[in-house]
Amino acid sequence: MKSTLQYYRVNRRQISFIKFILEAYDNMAVVTTLEPHQAIVQVTMAPGCETVIQRVLDAFCHEFEVVAIDRPAI
Repeated sequence: MKSTLQYYRVNRRQISFIKFILEAYDNMAVVTTLEPHQAIVQVTMAPGCETVIQRVLDAFCHEFEVVAIDRPAI
């Protein structure tokens, strides 16, 4: 099984928070900042953990901007 990669444009001030919360779910996700000025992050999800991580990301949408995007050409 392969990890799932998803890309998001987020509120720039929330990148550290997103990373802290998602990586607190041990071995479920890793957050990588691809473009700090445009606030684009890559979320790498372990196989079988996509639903849990997506629910957390959906909950973030109620508090600040989290927009799924296609793979950025960076």
